[in-house]
Amino acid sequence: MDIKTASALHRLRLVSAPEAVSFLLLLVCSVLKRTTDVNAVPVMGAIHGILFILYVIFWADAWNKAKWPVKTAALYFVLSVLPFGGFVAERRLKRQAEDALIAARARKEGVVGA
Repeated sequence: MDIKTASALHRLRLVSAPEAVSFLLLLVCSVLKRTTDVNAVPVMGAIHGILFILYVIFWADAWNKAKWPVKTAALYFVLSVLPFGGFVAERRLKRQAEDALIAARARKEGVVGA
């Protein structure tokens, strides 16, 4: 994995958890709006919207650089619209980055002829 691909995956990973948290907070704000006088939906909606747009931009960049198959790219997109999906995406991206680092070290040490 080259540095541009690793950077793209790292950016996607960095935004996935905050995007998931903002989505959950937006759901809580929606419930509070309907059950109390608290209306934080406009603020939380804007924050979540910005984070979601960043996620989609970083997702497209990661798809392009990592050369994911359509199935993998679709999985990461679907995870962005599920309430806890961002956490799953972050965990999968972290595991993928660790595997790539291990493979790179093995190639460097001559353990693997890849």
